[in-house]
Amino acid sequence: MSDSIKQTVEALSGMDDVNSVRDLAERRLTQGDAMFVADLGIALFKRFGASSNPIWQYRSVFDSVLRLLTVAAGREHMEQTLRLLAVVEEGDRKKARYLASLLASNHSAEDLAQVFAGGLRSEGGSEELRACLVHELILRDSVIENVPAIAKWATSPHWSHHPLRWLPLRRSPVEEGHELPGYSVRGSSHSLPFGPSDEGSAVTSEKGAAPPPVREISTPETSEAIESAVTNWAEESNGRIESRSFELDGPAGSIADLLAALNLECLSGLGRKMTLSTSSCPPSRAWQVLFAAASTGGAYNQGLYGAYGRLAAWQSLRGLTGTSGGEAFADAEQRVQTSRWYTFGATTKWFEQVAWDIGITALSPDNQRLRLLAATDTD
Repeated sequence: MSDSIKQTVEALSGMDDVNSVRDLAERRLTQGDAMFVADLGIALFKRFGASSNPIWQYRSVFDSVLRLLTVAAGREHMEQTLRLLAVVEEGDRKKARYLASLLASNHSAEDLAQVFAGGLRSEGGSEELRACLVHELILRDSVIENVPAIAKWATSPHWSHHPLRWLPLRRSPVEEGHELPGYSVRGSSHSLPFGPSDEGSAVTSEKGAAPPPVREISTPETSEAIESAVTNWAEESNGRIESRSFELDGPAGSIADLLAALNLECLSGLGRKMTLSTSSCPPSRAWQVLFAAASTGGAYNQGLYGAYGRLAAWQSLRGLTGTSGGEAFADAEQRVQTSRWYTFGATTKWFEQVAWDIGITALSPDNQRLRLLAATDTD
């Protein structure tokens, strides 16, 4: 490590403006000195990374350094990127998720094959980074089997007990229409497929039919599964969640009337001034909403990123369709495809009406069970 790096790291805590350090790292990378940038990142992490609440100067500079290397296109930067990642994500599963998302958003699968090189930790990425990277690439339409180094690792039995292994090494037809975040040195961006409810029409009946009698069949296990995609909103932000399961004694009829009759907390106060809107949708729309909620998070957190966001979205779909946790992916996928899906929104006081409002319900193929998820968050 050079004396200039040592001096920069030691002076960091006294700086009121860290732009000069960020500019230095960016300038050295532009000059072709990726090793300097990696050395700076490693020194910063060793000095401040172990703190549970590191100084803001470190957080700002280190994330810039991390992004500089991970978003820099081309294989020539990968060796130094892996040097830095070997220090940063050791034993930190959440950090591995973030790093995999950064890498996959800016590199081809062929460029990332080096992360899977050899079998030793020192020769590539950690097992957690590799697992996340496989699914980040799949979400970006990479064909894993076309890259031998990745395919060999992804199909090997040694990670068969990893939670991500349940997911297929291909995109499901259900996984359509989603958007993934884009990263640059200066930040990131993503769109949200949900938001405040538009002024819907008041609840009306179809052909005057009354909703059928219902019996609640919610269990803690089912609710936990249904809420998987939005649990991060409640645990890491200001989120509020309601998940319920019901058995119907007769045809569902109007979904709007049925929801209004279920005594849901999220729909409390429906009337002339508080309205409910519903819309039928394909299962891909439900997955899109759940994936965005899981992967990008709520108002005050970053979510689970792509790989674990994909898993959490499917866990919610399994819960909403009553699929047991022990079933194969193909069975869960079929259940999702044959269920009837609806989104709903309401102008009740339960929903925050800021940017993070979700309402999804699934009706079983036999029309006998209705399960739903409502979530809201605010800054």
